[in-house]
Amino acid sequence: MASEERARYWQYSELPGVDLLHAHYIRKAFARHTHETFVFAAITEGVEAFHYRDELVHAGPGQIALVNPDTSHTGHAGVPEGWTYRTIYPDAEIVRSIAADTLALRGSAGFTTPVVDDPYAARLVVGVHRAAEEGNALAADSLLRLVTARMLRSHGGLITPLPPRSAGARRAARARAVLEERMAEPPTLERLAADLGTSPFALLRAFRSAYGMPPHTWLTDARVRRARRLLDAGTPPADAAAAVGFTDQSHLNRHFTRSVGVPPGAYQRARGVRGSGGEGARGEPNGP
Repeated sequence: MASEERARYWQYSELPGVDLLHAHYIRKAFARHTHETFVFAAITEGVEAFHYRDELVHAGPGQIALVNPDTSHTGHAGVPEGWTYRTIYPDAEIVRSIAADTLALRGSAGFTTPVVDDPYAARLVVGVHRAAEEGNALAADSLLRLVTARMLRSHGGLITPLPPRSAGARRAARARAVLEERMAEPPTLERLAADLGTSPFALLRAFRSAYGMPPHTWLTDARVRRARRLLDAGTPPADAAAAVGFTDQSHLNRHFTRSVGVPPGAYQRARGVRGSGGEGARGEPNGP
């Protein structure tokens, strides 16, 4: 049952630039979303299924789900009993520095496969969590670097986004810029397409091709990402909701939980940020 679900989303102060999530989900379904960070999710029980771009993949015990920054994906249970995982979210700069230090890769390093079958690497991810929980900064930092270097060697490389060349790709990039600028009061699809000199359906196709999701889904994801930055700065959830264009705090709660895994107030408290409020005291997800 959903009541058996649990999640803790937190930071260890001695491991800057890294978020941590330890969760067990059964009925939880993550909406299509992206992260500004990398995602290393070590499955310890059950199976997680997720759409990575347009491919449905599965990860089970001893495997790691890998997601590059700004890559659209979902997440849901792949078996009736759900899945348990420990996830680390390292900042892109951390991964780039490790790639440069260990593999002499300079540039946008990333991973070429969404699921790695490597029980030893999965244990290293779990080890990062346990070291952080025990306050062992040396071990947490060392294990993070070891697992990142190991996965870069086996499934990594330079990933350089191609500049938009087609007219459709250029319009999609311009549409994204407009939505970013007018996040709280976005135009309709018809108005946006007309301003860009194209049709609504042509813009839909181009935007999905460029960013892995239609404009309205991308806008919700972008609002959640901006809300996270506001919450990190101590903005109360209700104020963050209004600032990014959600109708009210419950609207933010619903979409934030479907993307991040915990409600906004629980997210703030777990990260030691003042200004939170509005959800349960222990950080359980409210559900989609």
